[in-house]
Order: sequence, then C-alpha cells, then structure tokens
Amino acid sequence: MPYGEAGVERQPEGVVRAPAETVREAQRLLDAGMPFHAHEVFEDAWKSGPEAEAPLWRGLAQLAVGLTHAARGNAVGGARLLRRGAGQIAGLGTPYGIDTAGLARWAGALAGRVADGDRIDAAREAPRLTPG
Repeated sequence: MPYGEAGVERQPEGVVRAPAETVREAQRLLDAGMPFHAHEVFEDAWKSGPEAEAPLWRGLAQLAVGLTHAARGNAVGGARLLRRGAGQIAGLGTPYGIDTAGLARWAGALAGRVADGDRIDAAREAPRLTPG
C-alpha cells in the first residue's frame, strides 16, 4: 500500500504454525497483494522454528518485505531486500516443497526491474512458493 493510505490490520504476531501451514498462509497473503503480512508469517516461522531453518524463513521474509518496499515505490530498499533474500535461500533445495531456486531467480529479475524504475503491483508480482 502506498504511503499515506489508510492502514490494514496487521497479522497477529508470534503464531506458531507447522511449516506447511506457514507456506499456505504466506501464499494466500501474497496472492492477495499483502506481502508485508506474508513477511510477518515467515518471521513467525523464523523466530519459532529450528535454528537450522532460520536462513530459509529469514530469506523468505526478506523477499516478502522487499516486494512490499518495491510496491510502495522504494526502489533502492526493495531491490536490496529482494537480492538479500535471494542470497539467503539460493541453494537450499526444496524444503517443504518451496522452490528456492525459482524464487531466487524471480527475486533477482524483479530486483532488476525495480532498480530500473518499473512500477510494481504486489498482487500481480506475487511469486509461487511451490510449483503447481
């Protein structure tokens, strides 16, 4: 949502979900054009899950908040966070069916477009977390 627009209710924080539930809820929010809310879902998984999974959930949170910044017109911050998130998840395989390689490619391409000044619509640009 652009700066200055009326706010949207925040996602509840500190919710512990199973990984599959985290992926489903985050995808629902991304598809609805609510990447900041998806970021909060990933952040819950990052903070409540096993330390070994922190890079996955942290990277996905960075992708979601990068999409948020990009959609709000913050090209520098959006591109930076998209690239940082892509670096976090690159090479992690397909944990919980998440296509980390595809997401890293998506984030890199979107970061380039954002840096070039393209206007971004969060719902239209929402990535698919899992194939299919």
